[in-house]
Amino acid sequence: MTERARMPSIAALAAAFLSLVAMADVRPAEVTTRPKITGIASVRLYVSNMDRSRAFYSDILKLLPEDRCSAANRSCFLINPGQHIELEPVPSPAPQNWLAEIAFATDDVPRMRRYLLTRGVSVGAMSPAWEGQPRFDLHDPEGKAIAFVAKQLPAEDYPNGSNQVSDSMLHAGFVVKDMAKENRFYRDLLGFRLYWYGGFKDNDIDWYEIQVPNGNNWVEYMLNIPATADHKELGVQNHFSLGVYTADAAAVRLRSNGLQTFDGPEIGRDGKNSLDAYDPDGTRVEVMEFKPARTPCCHKYSAPHPQP
Repeated sequence: MTERARMPSIAALAAAFLSLVAMADVRPAEVTTRPKITGIASVRLYVSNMDRSRAFYSDILKLLPEDRCSAANRSCFLINPGQHIELEPVPSPAPQNWLAEIAFATDDVPRMRRYLLTRGVSVGAMSPAWEGQPRFDLHDPEGKAIAFVAKQLPAEDYPNGSNQVSDSMLHAGFVVKDMAKENRFYRDLLGFRLYWYGGFKDNDIDWYEIQVPNGNNWVEYMLNIPATADHKELGVQNHFSLGVYTADAAAVRLRSNGLQTFDGPEIGRDGKNSLDAYDPDGTRVEVMEFKPARTPCCHKYSAPHPQP
């Protein structure tokens, strides 16, 4: 397929986007049915040295750089046609959370915006994203930046990179102080469903995982983290996860790609075999098998596992 045949004209994209904006900014009528939320489309990370971080994501994880989803000061790396990682220079002063944003895919961006508006949620204006796809931004109850975006583009336009460590993002995790408040947003309003929860001790809850309502990606609340946690500790907690068939094979691949130091593989309290790698700024990249290797501690899984 040629570039001319594949790409719509700039004028056509602009006209389509302006039409979406017009629909989104009228006085919203009550939307009784929430649009689908199908997965995590992207995570955006703050980085202190763009060249060093680009080398990690391209040379170590072997993700493909993609100019079409990169902004003026950001770099983008594809995991698959519907998921990518964005890198952005860290602002000054540096925030505590270097997991800058999680973007969720929905089947109807304008309708999702109206759904949230009519329920009293403060949301940003509609704006174009990758190749004219619509999006809008907002913050969850604890101030974490999230976005809703359109489902991404056809797979034939975005081949995977050679020797990628993974071609699937499973989840993103972040520090949560008030689980009840976050659950009123993610579970009650957005329809996320329980996947698994557990702790370092059987009766504790240190990790609380909830899946998107129309897919099997999930977010993980990282609980009981002290307010005095330093950058290194917060880099462990605010993280994202890549799915693999076997963590042992992923470890071999990482070493062949030049990364000699990482944690694991080992089977965690959730019953899954995984390893932890760290980008140059200490953000944890959890490389995890799709299904548990043994029975988890604490509680059974209550939703389907992701598929390769």
